[in-house]
Amino acid sequence: MVDERKIKRRKFLKSSFQAAGGFYLTGLPGCQAESNQNKAEEANQSKVVIAQNKLVRDKNKKLNGDQVGKLLDNAMENLLQFNHSSKAWQRLFNKNDVVGIKVNCLAGRGLSTNYELVQAIVEGLKSAGVAEKNIIIWDRANRDLEKAGYKIQTNRNRLKCYGNDQVGYSRKLYEFGEVGSSLSNILVRQCTTIINVPILKDHGICGVTNALKNYFGAIHNPNKYHDNLGDPFIADVNMLPEIRNKTRLTITDALTAQYEGGPPFMPQWTWQFNGLLVGFDPVALDTVAWDIIEKKRKEKGLPSLKQANREPTYIATAADSNHRLGCNDLNNIKIDEV
Repeated sequence: MVDERKIKRRKFLKSSFQAAGGFYLTGLPGCQAESNQNKAEEANQSKVVIAQNKLVRDKNKKLNGDQVGKLLDNAMENLLQFNHSSKAWQRLFNKNDVVGIKVNCLAGRGLSTNYELVQAIVEGLKSAGVAEKNIIIWDRANRDLEKAGYKIQTNRNRLKCYGNDQVGYSRKLYEFGEVGSSLSNILVRQCTTIINVPILKDHGICGVTNALKNYFGAIHNPNKYHDNLGDPFIADVNMLPEIRNKTRLTITDALTAQYEGGPPFMPQWTWQFNGLLVGFDPVALDTVAWDIIEKKRKEKGLPSLKQANREPTYIATAADSNHRLGCNDLNNIKIDEV
């Protein structure tokens, strides 16, 4: 007798792998799918795992690296439906990959991608056969990384960590829509694939900064693209082929999140969410992040981002028919809480 449960699981794993390896190339079905089958496929591709555990902090509220690693393991197992995290990592990465971990260190130690999370990502990649020397932790500038507590490391035989200023930007100008930018040589020349590791936080101009906007740290002229709430510029940047084709996974660091006053660190408006948001669809991740921030703003008696004239409209633009970067409809995003 055929086991229908095994068949369904194989189909789900196949769709998850396709989403991880090629969904930036093919595009998502969008949020206007007509059939139930299309909606189900879209939900699989636009799945967002929210993993939370207060045990990631010790009694002094400092992060516990082991617990952060366990939290990431649980998220990866849930995302790809494996009962062991190494199998999930092996589904997405292999020994031939050179992986760039794109962090966000603009706000310094208080609100940057936590090193404990990056360490857990490195261990996951190593479990998939990726050598440490083929892993690059990177961001906009060396000074940003150092300000956040990272040590610059350029030895080609070791785990690397440096900014765009270490290797410069492409001579080629990449263009889409309203955007024309040179891209980091880390992204263009050195990495075969990227893990995007943004921070969950409010943005004083664009409303929300998470998966999509984190790639402003990969272009040479981000200051040009904040007009009109970053719309359509943030969406257009994510359409540049080196970004679309190389991004394989997004892991949002929401261990400490901020609901007002961003992007700089404003401790009076941060809270310990003690969580991660993990998925393949950057638009879905930004949509869920926006919802989390709005709920926290309401809890704290603040106006909505729309009322504050900072509604992140670029998220809908990223989902439109001209971009098709993902789904911005919460009803069509599969959210799994771990």
